[in-house]
Amino acid sequence: MKAANAVSLLFTLLFANTLWSQDNPQVKIVTNKGEMVVELFKDKAPQTVANFLSYVNDGYYNGTIFHRVIKGFMIQGGGLTPDMAKKKTKAPIRNEADNGLQNSVYTIAMARTGDPHSATSQFFINTNDNRPLNHRSKSAQGWGYCVFGKVRQGTKTVRAVENAVTGIKQGFKDVPVNTVIIESIIELPGKKSE
Repeated sequence: MKAANAVSLLFTLLFANTLWSQDNPQVKIVTNKGEMVVELFKDKAPQTVANFLSYVNDGYYNGTIFHRVIKGFMIQGGGLTPDMAKKKTKAPIRNEADNGLQNSVYTIAMARTGDPHSATSQFFINTNDNRPLNHRSKSAQGWGYCVFGKVRQGTKTVRAVENAVTGIKQGFKDVPVNTVIIESIIELPGKKSE
């Protein structure tokens, strides 16, 4: 019985390592609903991760909000202040949604407009397996949304944000009635990007 437990534990540890690479940078997202730790897949989405970390390291996200919350779909933030003002962003980046990653539950992806290559600072966390958001072809309709990481700790926080009561605020739909503030996003020590 002990040998079986040891084999089971070894398998679990090996499997966990394939899911969470120690070489990937990690960030902590601190909100007024709790915290999350997100692993960033720099090997699969290098430009997207570099862009995201540039905003993180500039302190850009501090004091922004989760401004779009749709239960059973996703939570979106990273570009608006509590008074619904849009923050100035850097130049848009190329869409890396053709990296093979899927918009599965707890993955983090870049938000964008109808232009596939328009992502700047805003991101969303999938709260469901959102297959329609995956890359299908290099066309306006098929590009999809670039997954660049996954929540590894703090899924209860994701669900707490997802379950917020929402309404319309200053013309924006699906806005939490009680503001969900991103207090800070920091890159964790020992996981610094190169």
